[in-house]
Amino acid sequence: MRSHSYDDVLATPRRTRQIPQVPAENGLVVEDAAGGFCGAVVRCEPDGVVLEDRHGRHRVFPFAPAGFLLDGRPVTLVPPRPQHPRTPSRSASGSVRVDGLRARVARGSRIWVEGLHDAELVERVWGHDLRVEGVVVEPLDGVDTLADRIADFDPGPGRRLGVLVDHLVDGSKEARLVSTIHHEHVLVTGHPYVDVWQAVKPASVGIPAWPVVPKGTDWKSGVCAALGWGEPSDGWRRVLAGVHSFRDLETPLLGAVERLIDFVTE
Repeated sequence: MRSHSYDDVLATPRRTRQIPQVPAENGLVVEDAAGGFCGAVVRCEPDGVVLEDRHGRHRVFPFAPAGFLLDGRPVTLVPPRPQHPRTPSRSASGSVRVDGLRARVARGSRIWVEGLHDAELVERVWGHDLRVEGVVVEPLDGVDTLADRIADFDPGPGRRLGVLVDHLVDGSKEARLVSTIHHEHVLVTGHPYVDVWQAVKPASVGIPAWPVVPKGTDWKSGVCAALGWGEPSDGWRRVLAGVHSFRDLETPLLGAVERLIDFVTE
């Protein structure tokens, strides 16, 4: 005899329809599935969502499962995720980074530094800030002719000059040269280190301290010989690779450069 059961043993189980969850973002237009009230989300409350219809009327509806229609299809509204304020990113100097930066047209003002290594170090830490301000940094290759270079530059209003000098300590050659500079549109600052390498914290380049180099010996060559770094060009690559932000530099250099940037951008 044939069975009188009408169940099809080969049929697959009916799939339960999933109702999508949609964040109740402001401006989202939905319809109350039970009563037909249609409006845009204007705000969320602890237990429900407030809709505003085209006549400006407000009504509050609970966050019920499948409680709304979106484009004619049932949805479950849920509170949107809270928006946490974005922490602004910082440049290597610690200033707020400007997203999508396009370098400003260069000012007439300039910052001069003694050599190429000084310029590269300033660029590594303050490059973003300088592009925001439109300030160009130029290496001098020493300060022996500083007074003549300043006269040729002819500083003035809107054409200020900042100069960063190595080994600016009492009694040094650099201090004697700087003492002759007197100009309202020129600011000379410096640091006490023999070379700008020394303004990088030793820990940042993986050494306990900078070696003491005997007088009469080229400082960079003496450092590289003591540390086994090869030629000064090899040593400089090590030094620069250890600098990622202002935290890798000693305070005297930080203060000197910040003062120059402030001066030429006033």
